[in-house]
Amino acid sequence: MTTRTEHLLSMRPEVLSAKIYDSMSSDELFQNKTLRPIIKMQHDLFMAVFKNYINKHKNVFYELSQTKQLSYIENAIHKDMKFRNSIKGMIIGQFTEEEYTLYIQNSSALNKRMMNIVKERLIDSIQVFTKPEVLKAV
Repeated sequence: MTTRTEHLLSMRPEVLSAKIYDSMSSDELFQNKTLRPIIKMQHDLFMAVFKNYINKHKNVFYELSQTKQLSYIENAIHKDMKFRNSIKGMIIGQFTEEEYTLYIQNSSALNKRMMNIVKERLIDSIQVFTKPEVLKAV
């Protein structure tokens, strides 16, 4: 019978740009071995969650200039604690028990790393967040 750890690890995509070196700090190693693959795997979910966030906040995002949209994303990730905690939960829920043990040893620094990666993914995918077309009555 396959364990939860084996299932979790087998589902994660490989992140070719996430290099592992002997000289890395433990936080950087955790980022590249654990956080990046999980965040890549959860990408589509994060896009859906942010679209819902925009909708819940009256679609103001769609009326903003691109510069202000970038600030909106940054504020959502760094200042909206409810949204931030929701994103963290989606990531932490994919940890193995061993990874969770490593995470709690330096959660503050690792939280910063994970939120910055998610923010960059949202910014890199900003074109996904276009105003939905209003259906016209025929």
